[in-house]
Amino acid sequence: MSLLDDLLDDLTAEGDALRAVVTGLDPDAWSTPTPAPGWTVAHQVAHLAWTDEQAVAAARTTDPERWPDGKAAWDAIVTAALADVDGFVDAGAEELAALSTAELLARWDQGRTALGEALRAVPAGAKMPWFGPPMSPASMATARYMETWAHALDVYDAVANPAAEGGRPLPTDRIKHVAHLGIRTRDFAYSVHEQTPPGEEFRVELTAPSGEVWTWGPEDAPQRVTGSAYDFCCLVTQRVHRDDTDLVAMGEDAEHWLTIAQAFAGPAGGGREKQA
Repeated sequence: MSLLDDLLDDLTAEGDALRAVVTGLDPDAWSTPTPAPGWTVAHQVAHLAWTDEQAVAAARTTDPERWPDGKAAWDAIVTAALADVDGFVDAGAEELAALSTAELLARWDQGRTALGEALRAVPAGAKMPWFGPPMSPASMATARYMETWAHALDVYDAVANPAAEGGRPLPTDRIKHVAHLGIRTRDFAYSVHEQTPPGEEFRVELTAPSGEVWTWGPEDAPQRVTGSAYDFCCLVTQRVHRDDTDLVAMGEDAEHWLTIAQAFAGPAGGGREKQA
């Protein structure tokens, strides 16, 4: 199997886990507030469905023969985004969240299937446009995995999950995709805060849910981060406060990074408050 196939399989598994939980919710539970201010369970699922649809549109620009209207469709999306830079994403979530539960789930299902098909159809070596730098199919699949996993945590924190103790299911080694993205976006996190990133790489050593140790960066790097891969992934998706993790930083630069790290595009959010 290719890297893209592995990524898409993991994305499907993460989406299936979330869908199994929301499918069993009572209708009223879809309006339950989640940790994201102003967003209900319906908004969380709607955001995932909406973003999948945007990614499908972006992928379809890479093969004009198969999708002759692909570029025009993407240009229309970009035009709409430029007209409402700050509210474009939230507006998409609001629109789909207003659908009936059945309609929303159907849109999400269709988008998930279409996304896999569209990413596999991108010609070798081609990159698709996005709201930031162009992305390869593998990079897009990684980003969609990160968002699916992170927004699923918001849902699990808001509603009872009968398949898990304490709300959230046990993490799997699939979260390595989130960890990798969180490390790759180190310098981006500095730029969001209008800061200059350090010139040298950090050493990062994270313990996976399986007990395996994942490593990035030079072994002899003086700036280091060690700890739980799950805590690191929650941190870079802003699903936990820095002080509520087991992460250990060696060096002032490494510690500062952990206070601003983010694996997602766009401005830095408020993050989670420290637990009492």
